[in-house]
Amino acid sequence: MASKRDYYEVLGVNRDATDEELRKAFRKLAFKYHPDHNRDDGAEDKFKEVNEAYQVLSDSSKRSGYDRFGHDGGAGAFGQGSDTFGFGDIFDAFFGGATTATQQSPQRGGSLQYRATLTLEEAAFGSEREVELTRTENCSECHGTGGKSGTQPTRCPNCDGAGQVRRVQSSIFGRFTNIAACPQCHGEGQIITEPCRHCRGSGREKKKRTVPVKIPAGVDNGNQMRLRGEGDAGTRGGPSGDLLVVISVKEHESFDREGDNIVYKLPTNFAEAALGAEVEVPTLDGNAPLKVPAGCQPGTVIRLKDRGIPHLNGRGRGDQLVTVDVVTPGSLNTEQRRLFEELANSLDGNKKKKKRGKN
Repeated sequence: MASKRDYYEVLGVNRDATDEELRKAFRKLAFKYHPDHNRDDGAEDKFKEVNEAYQVLSDSSKRSGYDRFGHDGGAGAFGQGSDTFGFGDIFDAFFGGATTATQQSPQRGGSLQYRATLTLEEAAFGSEREVELTRTENCSECHGTGGKSGTQPTRCPNCDGAGQVRRVQSSIFGRFTNIAACPQCHGEGQIITEPCRHCRGSGREKKKRTVPVKIPAGVDNGNQMRLRGEGDAGTRGGPSGDLLVVISVKEHESFDREGDNIVYKLPTNFAEAALGAEVEVPTLDGNAPLKVPAGCQPGTVIRLKDRGIPHLNGRGRGDQLVTVDVVTPGSLNTEQRRLFEELANSLDGNKKKKKRGKN
C-alpha cells in the first residue's frame, strides 16, 4: 500500500507555516483540483489529499499530534477530514456560494405515444382512427387547484408566500446564502388546508379519452404525427403535452415497397416470356392490364406509371415496378416433355446451322 505524503508537502508550505498561510495554500490547491472544475484523471484524489491535509493542519491539536507522531499520531485522528465541508460547498465558495431555487413556473404536461399499425393500402391512401388512451387531466371537481370547492389556499407561514427559504452558512471562506425551495409548500408559496376529496389534493386525475386521428396518405414505417395538446395536462397553468402517433406498416403478401414505388414479382412461364403475352396484374387500385414483350428475359422490369404510393404531403404518386420472374416447371407430363424435346432439338438445329453458315 502506498504511503501517504507529508501533509506540509501536500499543501506546499513550511512546517512553521501560519494559519493564514495554510488557508491561502489550501484555497489555491482546492480550486485547482476540485472535480467540478478539473476533469483530469487523478484530480479528485489530489483534491481529497489536499482536503485531508488541511483538515489536520488547520486544527491545532491534530497538527500538534501530527508534528510529533506523523500519520500514525492521535489513534486515527487524521482520517478523511470531510466533516467541515464537501466538494459542493468549496466549489460554491469560489463561485459565489449561493444556489437559487427552481422557479415554480407553469410546466408543460407530459407527451403520450400511440403506435398505429396499418395495412399497406391504409398507409398508401390514408386512414382515420379513434385512439383510446388514458391521460392525466385537471380534476373535474377542483379544476386543478387541489382544494375543496369553495375554499382558497392560504399563504405558507414558513416562507411567507415566497416559495423559497434562505439559509446562511459559515465556512472558512466567509458567510454564504443558500436559496432553496420551501420544504413545507414545495415552492408553491401556498398551502391547501382543505384538500379536494375527489383528487385528494393533487389537482389531477386519470381519464380515459377517445381521440380521432386522421392519418394522411403516403405514410411509411417510422413516420410520426404530433397531435398538439392531446397529452397529459400541464401543472400550475402550463399547457398540455402532445400525443405522438408512430406509424407501423404491416408486410403485404404480394407487394414490396421501395420509397413511393410498389414492387411486384410476376411469375411467367417460358412460352409467355418467349412469345409475349397480355396479362392482368394486381395493383393497389385493383387489377390492371400488362403487356409482356416477346423475348422477355428473367428480371426484366416493366413500369406501371402512377400505380405506386401517393407522395406524402405532395402531389402525384410513385410507380409500380413489375419484375418478370420466369418460372421453370417442376414436372412435365408426357405430351409436355415431347413438345419441349422438339423445341430443344429445333433450337439446337438452329445453332448448328448458324455454325455451318459461318464456315
